[in-house]
Amino acid sequence: MALDDESVDEGGPEDRAEDDAAAAVQRSRAGKHDSMRAADLERVTDYVEEAEILSQNIGDAMKVVSDRQMKEANEKQLKENELSRVKVNKEDIDLVVNEMEVSRNVAERLLREHRGNVFDVLVSLTN
Repeated sequence: MALDDESVDEGGPEDRAEDDAAAAVQRSRAGKHDSMRAADLERVTDYVEEAEILSQNIGDAMKVVSDRQMKEANEKQLKENELSRVKVNKEDIDLVVNEMEVSRNVAERLLREHRGNVFDVLVSLTN
C-alpha cells in the first residue's frame, strides 16, 4: 500500500516551532495550576509547631487520672456501704426471683437500691 504525498505531513521547521510554542504554553499553564494548588494547600494547612512533651505534663496528667479514679472508687464504696445498711426480706427476694426470673443477687441488689420497695423493683424490671 503506497502513501500519497498529500497524506504525509513531515512537518517543516515552521510546524516544529508551532509545536514547541504550544508545548511551552501548556507547560506555563501547568506551572500556574501547580502554583495555584500549592497556594491553596498553604491556606488550608494549619502549621502547628511540634511541642516537646515534658515529663512534668505527663506527671500532672497521670495525677489527675489517678485522683479521678480514687474519687470514683470512694464514691462506689460509699454507695455500697449505704446499700448494705438497707434491710430486705427473704420473702421479697423470693418474690422478685420467681416473678421476674432474675438471679437472687440481682433481686437483692435491686431491692436494696429501691430501699426494699418490691413494687418499685417490679416496675423497674418491667420497663
